[in-house]
Amino acid sequence: MASTSGPASTSGPASTSGPASTSGPERASGPAPVGGTGRAGWHRRVAVLPIAYLVGLVVLAFGHPFLPGWRWLAIHLLLLGAATNAILVWSAHFTVAVLRAPAPVRRVGESVRLAVLNLGVVAVLAGGTAGLPWVGVAGAALVCGAVGAHLGWLAARLRTALPARFRITVRYYLAAALALLVGVPVGAWMLVDGSARPRLILFHAHVNLLGWVTLTVLGTLLTLWPTVLRTRMAGDAVAAATRALPAATIGLVLLGAGLLAWWPVLTGAGLALFAAAVLGALRPAVAVVRTKAPGSFAGASIAAAGGWLVVALAVDGWILATARGPDSAAGRFGAVLVPLLVGFVAQVLIGALSYLLPMALGGGPARLRHRMAVLDRHWPRRVAMANTALVVFALPSPPYVRITTSLLILAALAQFVVPAVRILLTARR
Repeated sequence: MASTSGPASTSGPASTSGPASTSGPERASGPAPVGGTGRAGWHRRVAVLPIAYLVGLVVLAFGHPFLPGWRWLAIHLLLLGAATNAILVWSAHFTVAVLRAPAPVRRVGESVRLAVLNLGVVAVLAGGTAGLPWVGVAGAALVCGAVGAHLGWLAARLRTALPARFRITVRYYLAAALALLVGVPVGAWMLVDGSARPRLILFHAHVNLLGWVTLTVLGTLLTLWPTVLRTRMAGDAVAAATRALPAATIGLVLLGAGLLAWWPVLTGAGLALFAAAVLGALRPAVAVVRTKAPGSFAGASIAAAGGWLVVALAVDGWILATARGPDSAAGRFGAVLVPLLVGFVAQVLIGALSYLLPMALGGGPARLRHRMAVLDRHWPRRVAMANTALVVFALPSPPYVRITTSLLILAALAQFVVPAVRILLTARR
């Protein structure tokens, strides 16, 4: 079980070890239980949460003709359901690892936060789909309560921890949680009041996608990326991440204020500063790839996701710079959502889970290799198919071409979901 702590293998630039060496911060807490208890049992149970929402996406893909608001539902199944659950679970895991804190023996608080979160998510999905705005507002309040409690837990861990090299990761998580606590109430307000809707949509989407998701990903990749590649971390990776966080935070604040007031100059400056921070944080990751190319589904998916993030930021900048007003920008924002949601969020989520799930479930080296082999099966074809289909889908094309490419993207998602469910069921037995 010592191998379940992803970031620990990147404890220094000289770390070259693979999964077996990811035990650094866990040693302080003594040997971890194996089998159905302890860390493996916990991750076996909570892994069901994001995967269940991904299964819901697959089901929705077949039933969407019967749901008028299926696009809104699909977006929130991915972001509020799958991504937010994964973020709460794995940011807690990485916080314990990078701060070299003892692994929790009981997870009552974390269990309550996840229960409240998912009660809120279900209420938001039901309220938004069935036209029950106040049910959605109540759900949004529960989501904010769960994330607010998670924010307090992160802050307490950071405040009481001894100096640690990768504590900047936890600071990314704090900034990301604050962004969600700002973005979710705006989304809830849109359920009950449609006035000034284009500006609110743009604010809600940017703060949640760039703040909650992107900041979390950037903070996690600092240690996860070289671990996935099983290579050395770039020597300046921590310094680059430390420089990027203030710039990204300030850029996000300027961007949000510019969108609400619709001041194009302020909006452009905020997005440019945020994009520069993203490029600065990703530069050491790109340097690592030059020495060790991705050799697994997880590595290739995360790398492709980083590329789509840069593409989405460029398209977003173009749309905001050329839009005649908030109505025009909101109407064209779909061109940003496709690469940002499918190319970046979905790929980085399933890529990270493809690496983290086998590591966290325990059971010894043989089971670890088997699970990774199952999730990596035909990975070059799957990654190529998904990203080629996404490129074609994002370009102007006839309806039948878009239908075909969307089915290929759905097939790529199913090729992760099906073996992941099988692995969880096998682990339970």
